[in-house]
Amino acid sequence: MSVLSDSLTVSKSIPYTIELQFNPLYECLNSLHTYICRPSYKKIDLDPSWAKSIEERLPSAFAERLAQTAIDADWRLIVLLVCCCGKDTPEQFIQWIEEMTVQQLEALISEYTSLPVQGVARLRSRILILFQQWNEYYFSTIDQQIITGLQQEYEQKQVILKQQHHLDTFVDELTNGIIFEPDTEPKRLILIPHYHFKPLNIIYAYNLLVICHYPAKLYLGDSAELPPYEYRVIRALAEQSRLKILKYLYNGPRSFIEIVRHLGLSKGITHDHVTKLRSAGLLHAHIQGETLTVYSLRTYAIDHLQQMLMHFIENDK
Repeated sequence: MSVLSDSLTVSKSIPYTIELQFNPLYECLNSLHTYICRPSYKKIDLDPSWAKSIEERLPSAFAERLAQTAIDADWRLIVLLVCCCGKDTPEQFIQWIEEMTVQQLEALISEYTSLPVQGVARLRSRILILFQQWNEYYFSTIDQQIITGLQQEYEQKQVILKQQHHLDTFVDELTNGIIFEPDTEPKRLILIPHYHFKPLNIIYAYNLLVICHYPAKLYLGDSAELPPYEYRVIRALAEQSRLKILKYLYNGPRSFIEIVRHLGLSKGITHDHVTKLRSAGLLHAHIQGETLTVYSLRTYAIDHLQQMLMHFIENDK
């Protein structure tokens, strides 16, 4: 597993130590997460046709199993085991799960979380089925440019992290606007680039560990086109209510309920506007553990907009 060995502190008062990690196993996990999260498809770059094309290749029993799989407490334990196993590929992870006893898995889980560990034997069987079949019918055949691009992203950001003095800024830029607020105890923050669930971050908080899968700016399309992560900024600004949110947040951080009251719109409509602004990187989302506390204006993204547009216009390739 690729791990940054140095511990770097993101907060002086209550520190987060930061590590960057990447290996193909992580993207296998994230692609499976993306397939399971069908309600999120309107929020991510991949559309429902991606899931439909995979479903057509799956055995009916496995497709039904995935349809009944949720991002629940069991899934959180699966994520933890993927992160802690020390393996690089789905095949290695499957073999590791097969060789681990139930007692060993329980002990490992207990090191990181107070989540209930009953039913580990059932969880172990579930992991084997999910990863064996997902790897066989999807992940083993994905475009290798995805893995290569994520590996390059990891290596480039690792170099930057080692030289970075402003770690809050580093985390903000990687996650496109996440601010991890200090908690009651020091935390270990692991940052992992992903492709399938862009532009969203996926965050899991355990006792002293926070895992954040962040959206890599990896675009495999036409280089003459504006990449989705840049085009998203322009689209997000083209709406009066969203502009009103940005203006409101110029005066300081606000909770979601305060934004709802300010707009005078329903929670559902307001959430949709906020989601589009977050996906475009125009807002900071302040996170404590897994709880989003307030939003604030991400002026960096607004300042960067003109530069981004001019770079696209002037680029003749």
